[in-house]
Amino acid sequence: MGLELSWLLLGAPLVFALGWMAARLDWRQLQRERSETPKAYFKGLSLLLNEQQDKAIDAFIEAVQHDPDTAELHFALGNLFRRRGEVERAVRVHQHLLARADLKSEDRDRAQRALAQDFLRAGLFDRAEEAWRKLEGSSFDGEARQALMALHERARDWPAALAVAQELQRRGDHSLGPRMSHYLCEMALLADTRGEHDVAQAALQQAREAAPSMARPWVQGAERHARRGEFDQALAAYANLWQHQPTALSRVAADMVRCAQAAGQVATARDLLDTAYEQRPSAALLAARLSLATAEGMPVSEHGDTTGATATVSAWVAHGRQAPVLAVAQALLAQPVQAWGADGLDTLRRAVDRAAKPVQRYRCAACGFEGQHWFWQCPGCLGWDTFPPQPIEEL
Repeated sequence: MGLELSWLLLGAPLVFALGWMAARLDWRQLQRERSETPKAYFKGLSLLLNEQQDKAIDAFIEAVQHDPDTAELHFALGNLFRRRGEVERAVRVHQHLLARADLKSEDRDRAQRALAQDFLRAGLFDRAEEAWRKLEGSSFDGEARQALMALHERARDWPAALAVAQELQRRGDHSLGPRMSHYLCEMALLADTRGEHDVAQAALQQAREAAPSMARPWVQGAERHARRGEFDQALAAYANLWQHQPTALSRVAADMVRCAQAAGQVATARDLLDTAYEQRPSAALLAARLSLATAEGMPVSEHGDTTGATATVSAWVAHGRQAPVLAVAQALLAQPVQAWGADGLDTLRRAVDRAAKPVQRYRCAACGFEGQHWFWQCPGCLGWDTFPPQPIEEL
């Protein structure tokens, strides 16, 4: 009995010592693993900064294996997979994060956002839409709604895109009047193709109210009236366009002239074109003025001849003094050579010279740097022999 007691007294300290040594070994192993995790993490960041993505991925995978519960490592790895185009692997990483029950709410939202970006990158737009919808009401609510609006645009689902834009506008996060105006114009086009003309007219009116200074509702309304033979209304729409967006009249000047001629309101159109040209001269406005003057047989310039090609050349020469553009050269070439005169020839030469300069430059094949002179070494990327011997116009 005494012998057994003595063995117990001797064995207890030994067992305690062995337990203490085992605990120390486990603690050292845990400390070593924890120290290895940040080392692998920082190694991955260093490789990533040095644009060695393959090695960076290996380092992040190693870090995740050492510490599988760290969410930041998963985010870094998943985002790196997506940037490399390995979307399936990125999806698996972010889905694994979402499946964790211990994930914080803010990290869960981040993982949901990353998953939506993965699906978008993969072209899985229906799944991307579903993923973005799960972020409504979260800290990424605004970004999610903008992404949904872009997805609806891609799918040409204009009512859905309009609803999202209206919600964002209502909350005051963004000013989306012009965008909503475009959506409504698209809806008007679709309504007209279905024969729902009242719906189309209402959509165009809403488009004007959403963005009064937008050109498209007025232009589209004028074109719609012209198709229906309502030339008076079309001309009125062009007049409204001039009031709300004067610079846009240049693009539709020829259409306005045709409507004015069909409506018998040539004088109205001429006055509007004269006013527009005086304030914002453009080749399109001048061409429209000349077409009206030719139809009426009236003078086209206060300082030029009033007959035939000479009057037309005089008008284009006067415009070319302010803006020697290719449109001037085209207009002069359409007239008889005998009507050009010295001024016409000089205007034509200056217009061609101006148009030729941008394409008579040299472009680096490596970085796209352009210069008026040819270089042995590119000033942009410092590459040697990267400039082709021909200028841009000859490539």
